[in-house]
Amino acid sequence: MLSVISYPVFALSVLVSLVLSISLFPVGWYEFRPEWLGLIVFYWTFRAPAQFGILFAWCLGLLLDVLEATPLGVNALAMGLIAFLVLTVHQRLRMYPMPQQCLMVFLLLGINQMLVHFLKQMLGGEDAGFSYLWPALTSALVWPVLSILMDNINRKMG
Repeated sequence: MLSVISYPVFALSVLVSLVLSISLFPVGWYEFRPEWLGLIVFYWTFRAPAQFGILFAWCLGLLLDVLEATPLGVNALAMGLIAFLVLTVHQRLRMYPMPQQCLMVFLLLGINQMLVHFLKQMLGGEDAGFSYLWPALTSALVWPVLSILMDNINRKMG
């Protein structure tokens, strides 16, 4: 757990993750784009569970719903679920080595992707198959770099 939280780093990381979430990607690679906001919610809930929780994650998800023009509440529910699941396991998660943390990122963001996919299907989406799980896998691969980078920036700025 971090001893000092740098709120400017937090605000900048949320802003960058929202921009990356709606940024243009090549057509063939779009389905492999990491879940940037989910990673940031995971990171801040994991590192500072007393300051950043379910309500804040829900608000960020609602903002992502507005930016992506998806039905309101889909991403908000998913981000709130990520924050809840991280809060339930964050003390054990701190003890895990990086490969196990990557596995937890994959599992939790996979649950996130499944929930979003299910809700979009219920609202009339036409996407079929398991390709919606690719962002969870790429997010797990990005997690070590993001975690180390954010820890270093937060230590220097905090």
